[in-house]
Amino acid sequence: MKKRKVNLRDLKTTEHSNGHNHDYAGNTSIIKTYLPAIFSFIMLMIGIVLNYFETYSFFDGWIRIIWYIVAYIPVGFPVIKEGWKSIIKGDFFTEFFLMSIATIGAFSIGEYPEGVAVMLFYAVGELFQGAAVKRAKGNIKALLDVRPNEALVFRNNTYISINPESVEIGEKIQIRVGEKVPLDGILLSDKASFNTAALTGESKPDTLKKGESVFAGSINLAGVIDIEATKEFKDSSIARILNLVQNATARKSKTELFIRKFARIYTPIVVYLAIGLTLLPYFFVDDYVFRDWLYRALIFLVISCPCALVISIPLGYFGGLGAASRNGILLKGASFLDSMTKINTVVMDKTGTVTKGVFKIQDLVTDQIFTEVEFMKYLIAIEEQSTHPIAKAILEYKTEGEGFKATDVSEIAGKGLKGIVNGKTILAGNKALLISNQINVSTEIDNIVESIVLVAIDGKFAGYVTVADELKDDAHQAIKEIRAAGITKIIMLSGDKDSITQKVAKQLGIDWAKGGLLPEDKLEEVEKLKKLPSTKVAFIGDGINDAPVLAVSDIGIAMGGLGSDVAIETADVIIQTDQPSKIAKAIKIGKSTRSIVWQNIALAFGVKVIVLALGAGGLATMWEAVFADVGVALLAILNAVRLQRMNWD
Repeated sequence: MKKRKVNLRDLKTTEHSNGHNHDYAGNTSIIKTYLPAIFSFIMLMIGIVLNYFETYSFFDGWIRIIWYIVAYIPVGFPVIKEGWKSIIKGDFFTEFFLMSIATIGAFSIGEYPEGVAVMLFYAVGELFQGAAVKRAKGNIKALLDVRPNEALVFRNNTYISINPESVEIGEKIQIRVGEKVPLDGILLSDKASFNTAALTGESKPDTLKKGESVFAGSINLAGVIDIEATKEFKDSSIARILNLVQNATARKSKTELFIRKFARIYTPIVVYLAIGLTLLPYFFVDDYVFRDWLYRALIFLVISCPCALVISIPLGYFGGLGAASRNGILLKGASFLDSMTKINTVVMDKTGTVTKGVFKIQDLVTDQIFTEVEFMKYLIAIEEQSTHPIAKAILEYKTEGEGFKATDVSEIAGKGLKGIVNGKTILAGNKALLISNQINVSTEIDNIVESIVLVAIDGKFAGYVTVADELKDDAHQAIKEIRAAGITKIIMLSGDKDSITQKVAKQLGIDWAKGGLLPEDKLEEVEKLKKLPSTKVAFIGDGINDAPVLAVSDIGIAMGGLGSDVAIETADVIIQTDQPSKIAKAIKIGKSTRSIVWQNIALAFGVKVIVLALGAGGLATMWEAVFADVGVALLAILNAVRLQRMNWD
């Protein structure tokens, strides 16, 4: 990205000017793209008029041949050139090769208008297909291409405009009304409202308070605000999303890969059949005329061209990816659209997936040794090293006086934290953590349903705090819609206490649940499920400890807002809004995409088989063949574009 400074007072003028230049360049590019086809069409029409009116006797012989050659070159030369390039690379049997043979063959038997028409309509079909693919790709990119170009950073006691890539972590950035947030950060202003539609697919403004996270690409809706950058631009949410979407279009589905492989086998077979259709009748037909059978073979080649099939299928997947992106669902590849349709079992984490992950301290119980304030200072010091939602709730607890500092803090997966605070060894976590360190814990805590953090100081049990979470607003709706989408079994696996896990599962009507699990336990449970016959598992999670399960599942789905970077990187699908109800929507989009792709395959093959038979039997002319081929392509394109216009609510 080119770095430059822009005077903010001139910014709107600059953008306006650039917009006009872009429009002018865009219009010029469109004209250049379509000009060859327009020229060939005009030449063809004039040629046909001159050809079929005997008044113009001069239009004969070499004049007629040269006229049609001139009409043919603008649309034919690029195709022949591409065919030749493929041949040099060792790839003989391409659609370019088929079209070149068919049209040159038509010229060789004197069917000049048909030769030009075949190539012209092929070129027009390619232009329409190219435009549709470009639009589909553009829709995906436009949904997420909200990359900010400028950041107003506070340096040397003044705000200067620089490229977001130059902003450092910890710097203060000012964002004015209507401007995009250039980097991920923490809100310094008391309150702010943002449009996050490009990131999450949600049109409802997101209102944040001081200290809450703000994501790059959000648009400031009211008042001048300040944020503190917490990530470099390359690590920001918008950069990550752009990267995911760009990679998604490169990762093909199995259907798409199969069709491309099929086309490579299908095309040479068609060429050999066309040769056979030209020569073999000589041995079986009494009144064999080479020109007539060559003409039939050329028709056979035109209609058999697989270009419409090869283009319309990826176009369908582009449409599906675009529809998902518009709804705040990011898929890392077209293959996962197919995989979503096969899922019949959904396994989900609890905290941050179906619950808000916003905990608050409910009870605080200490022994006689430490006061409540001292106890919390020890606990807060060690929990400052954790990003777990429960840790955040503990950190919100206010204590008087100067806090303590922790050193040598380590995380024990699935159990809790260990560290040194003011020379004392502190353990903070679940019962398993304390028991593994030979610390006795009262059995009365087993009756507590809420999440609990037990604390030991210098090898002795010191007390505990209980914290409570609440269900997400759409949690009940999510379970209902997931079932409606065809999922037969819904399971909850959680590292939280089994009692609270069972309580949440019962509230939501989940089929089976298990709590108190370590990451390896979750992994073992999912691997057991995958061994069951005809079981395809999707796992939904958000934490670092969910990453192994996300990786091993048939489909890994991560919550993109609250989720950890590791979970997001490991997952196949990312829910940007953190709404579990979007899972059912992702399944619906996947099924609709697959349906449209197979409709296009059936349409293309059905029409081609019919016209191939008519052409081989001499009942179809080259005009009918080319119109049938282009018509199939256009119908497939229109069918695929429907995905981008569907309402998924």
